[in-house]
Amino acid sequence: MKYTVPLTAAALLIGLSLTGCNKVPANKVHSAADLVGKTIACQYGTTGYIFAGDVENASVVGYNTGSEAIEALKSGQADAVIIDNEPAKLYVSQDPSLTILADPFAEEEYAIAYRIGNDELGEKLDEALSILKKDGTLGNITSHWIGENADYVSYQPSDEEHPNGQLFMATNAEFPPYEFFNNGEIVGIDADMMRAVCDKLGMELVIQNMEFQDILTAVEDGRADVGVAGITDSDERREIVDFTQSYAVTTQVIIVRS
Repeated sequence: MKYTVPLTAAALLIGLSLTGCNKVPANKVHSAADLVGKTIACQYGTTGYIFAGDVENASVVGYNTGSEAIEALKSGQADAVIIDNEPAKLYVSQDPSLTILADPFAEEEYAIAYRIGNDELGEKLDEALSILKKDGTLGNITSHWIGENADYVSYQPSDEEHPNGQLFMATNAEFPPYEFFNNGEIVGIDADMMRAVCDKLGMELVIQNMEFQDILTAVEDGRADVGVAGITDSDERREIVDFTQSYAVTTQVIIVRS
């Protein structure tokens, strides 16, 4: 398979202008098996980007955001997009020219990344997650962002003091409904979950937005305490960071032109 470097928004617009007069080819991907030899667009550094590399003779193109990968698909520059299920559903709901294939590409679990050796923080994060799962807080947070009754109401952190200082969270706010910008604020499941975690830790959450591929490096070198951005725990990633227990189970899916 062949990888290419992530495309900037400007490069994407140039590509769109060059292909705008050409007819977009018909969809030729109807199952995961049809990905062989095709061009697959993914957000650079994501699990989908990594998994796509296992597809025989595929050309995997990385983009800085999922929305840029979707635009490449719509313009005919890619045959398919591999991305997490929840963002995929939002993209497809906004554009009838797109569809999600019935068979999922892979299953994965999201976890909180923290610096190797910072076991004290890791234990506190795990303890907080266990409490939030048991008392229903995590499920309640998720229900505000996913499902037919989602109202997109954010978790309200405690007004109590934060005696244990600040917790710096690195994320990439291009991944709705887990993290995205709304009226200049980063909101979503991950942001709410970490505010609830920080309530348990007596800490103030500070969210730092950056490119997805920079998150784990920021955790590794101490610029951030945790990385939370729909990040899947994997052996490869554990070479530079450690992970908590999982807080969500999801799937990688394939988006194609309808």
